[in-house]
Amino acid sequence: MDKKELRRKIREMKRAMTAAQIEIASKKLGQMFLTSAQYQKAKTLYGYLPYNQEVRTEPILEQALQDGKRIAVPKIFGDEMRFIYLDDLSQVEVGYCGIPEPVNDGPEADDETALVLMPGIAFDKEGHRIGYGGGFYDKFLAKEPDHPTVALCYDFQMVEFLETEEFDIPVDQVFWASAEE
Repeated sequence: MDKKELRRKIREMKRAMTAAQIEIASKKLGQMFLTSAQYQKAKTLYGYLPYNQEVRTEPILEQALQDGKRIAVPKIFGDEMRFIYLDDLSQVEVGYCGIPEPVNDGPEADDETALVLMPGIAFDKEGHRIGYGGGFYDKFLAKEPDHPTVALCYDFQMVEFLETEEFDIPVDQVFWASAEE
């Protein structure tokens, strides 16, 4: 199956999820992530705000703030993604492609070892991913390659094998969960 067809198929499966299923899986994934060694070691978390049926990351970002970590989320400037520090998750507005972004353009995050939480459409067990097609995370990680990376996804987003291209940067670890109780 090619990338376009895989994106279509998984988007369809995500759209079929109920709000309750999204919450169940998100809660499981949040617990896995917050107890992971990567999270425990991190001083800064470069997260993202969920869009449509993505894993609900707000509780993770709130917990990171409560744990004394700095958090930053992406904001798109033309064809470039920059992470902006955020102290208050309510300081966001609809941005690029309808995705929530910080209201302010700064301060720009500057922790080159921050743990990066990666969104995506599909993943395999080797950490290969298919994103949404903009290449923003691959470009960011090509410029700042020292970041550890983690992805959270629903079990149906895990596939056996993904074709990759030379510019695709794999994720260090992928956590996945089902939406079943």
